[in-house]
Amino acid sequence: MKYRTGVSSSYGDAEAATPTNDARAGLVLLYAPNFDQLAPAYVFMGPELTIGRDPTCAVCVPEQAVSRHHVRIALRGDDCWVLQDLGSRNGTMVGGTYVSEVELEPNHEIRIGDAIFKFVDHGADKYVHYGIDGKVTGERKSKALPDLVGGAQIDQIAADIERIAPTSLSAVILGETGTGKEVVARGVHALSGRRGSFQAINCAAIPHNLLESELFGYRRGAFSGADRDKPGLIKLADGGTLFLDEIGDMPLDAQAKLLRVLQSREVFPLGATTPELVDIRIVCATHRDLYQYVKEERFRGDLLARLNEHVVRLPPLRERKEDIYQLTKAFLARYGRANAGLTFSFLVALLHYDWPFNVRELESCVKRAAALTTDGQLDTVHLPDAISEHMKRYGERPRIMAPSIGPPGQMGPRASGSSVPSQPKRGAPTEDELREMLTRHRGNVAAVGRELGKERMQVHRWLKKYNIDLGDYRSDG
Repeated sequence: MKYRTGVSSSYGDAEAATPTNDARAGLVLLYAPNFDQLAPAYVFMGPELTIGRDPTCAVCVPEQAVSRHHVRIALRGDDCWVLQDLGSRNGTMVGGTYVSEVELEPNHEIRIGDAIFKFVDHGADKYVHYGIDGKVTGERKSKALPDLVGGAQIDQIAADIERIAPTSLSAVILGETGTGKEVVARGVHALSGRRGSFQAINCAAIPHNLLESELFGYRRGAFSGADRDKPGLIKLADGGTLFLDEIGDMPLDAQAKLLRVLQSREVFPLGATTPELVDIRIVCATHRDLYQYVKEERFRGDLLARLNEHVVRLPPLRERKEDIYQLTKAFLARYGRANAGLTFSFLVALLHYDWPFNVRELESCVKRAAALTTDGQLDTVHLPDAISEHMKRYGERPRIMAPSIGPPGQMGPRASGSSVPSQPKRGAPTEDELREMLTRHRGNVAAVGRELGKERMQVHRWLKKYNIDLGDYRSDG
């Protein structure tokens, strides 16, 4: 594998410096008090680079808390990037823990002085034009979805939505709870040009025996208590868009009737003798693996084929922490506190937390903090208990000390007299081991992480690797 040395970091010359290559690793800026003096992303252009305050470093971080030559990142083998602290004055943290040397994994949170980055093992090029404050060099790909706040990842998703919205394609939105699936669905409807209304229903929130009447409506006398005709949401969405949230939880009987609506473009209310013509566009969302559900006969394959004409995947917030600062400022503006300040400690906590309930949870956190502050400054005292508890372990120094370092310039352990210890390493659990722990802890990722001595982010990586659905374990309890 051949490389050019250094990194590509500037807004304007990133694409000119090298052809676009989605395989390139790099660092993406999450926050720094002087973020306007840093690039949004640094693309690795060689097998080794140094980060520090010295202008000769490939990544120059101009602040006093950073040593002149603070950290080295080097490639080992074909795809393993290793970070080594170079005896820095203030140490280096990865995942909230001081390290001397560590193998970097995707989305690892790296703190060097007061600058916080995340490591990406590929696709670093796409971040270089998007500042954490929402400023973009050049034009955004998306032009018409202001409610989708974020940088490179969200801009690509929004541009994709703009392309398919005017078509008649049905869409499936995949994402965890709180990632903004309904915001996307409303965006699809707003740009569709359809004159009918937008109707939404959460299939998991309504008892199965009531879901059909909500969707299909009923005639007077159809059942005990039906004293009048009631149009269902499908009829109310005639000429518009029907959003079916958590469609993976729709019972099979309702799935069969929905399939008939899509095939015949007509709906039979309960108790009716003749059908009613409807013209609807279906947008649905789920955090379930619908293909696995089809294999388990929990979801109709013919219905999935009808719905799955286009897929939109929303990343969890823990995988796009570069958007947290921008989202926080947007929520403050939404709740009338646009001029509120954010302490560095408050932002560190937001970036270190993994947000199991995603953007919805961040919004609640910011809304609460904005209401509690008395001096217009959001600080750690305004954080919810879950985040405050999570931060208690931030900045820990593992007890295992590193042995002597090798010759200068060689990647290896730190000097024996160093005050910064190395990070203890534990192997990854097998799929069976991880499933057993999830069963025992009822899907509590934090509890599994504590048992393994790992951060939540690492547990989520293993869940993704093994294609494990947390909902299967949380529902057991």
